[in-house]
Amino acid sequence: MSLEKILSISGKPGLYELKAQTRSGFLAESLIDGKKISVGAQNNVSLLSEIAIYTLTEEVPLREVFAKIADKENGGKAISHKEPKIKLEEYFFEVLPDYDEDRVYPSDIKKVIQWYNLLQKHGITDFSETDVSSEEE
Repeated sequence: MSLEKILSISGKPGLYELKAQTRSGFLAESLIDGKKISVGAQNNVSLLSEIAIYTLTEEVPLREVFAKIADKENGGKAISHKEPKIKLEEYFFEVLPDYDEDRVYPSDIKKVIQWYNLLQKHGITDFSETDVSSEEE
């Protein structure tokens, strides 16, 4: 499964897998506890494939950040998102040395690490781009 079907829903913990389209929104299943929820238009929903992290020069897609974490951890689990703020920032600096410290908050770093560990736990480790028209430098 790719990041195209993984959602972050504002106000709800963890990540969700898009299951089906409904008349008023869609059905999603929690990666944390497997519960299915109905998500309407009033919810603020983000596809993980559409999220990017600010660096000093550009915005790096979240899938690339996940791939860098996976490389650093040899595909294994990252540090806990419950580590102290300074430790999370040091870890993120090792993964993405030029991240913009003014626009990437500790809460963002915590969320990225938590999401990576959740995806890794569920075997969702293919962070390559699914779009065939992508151009690499």
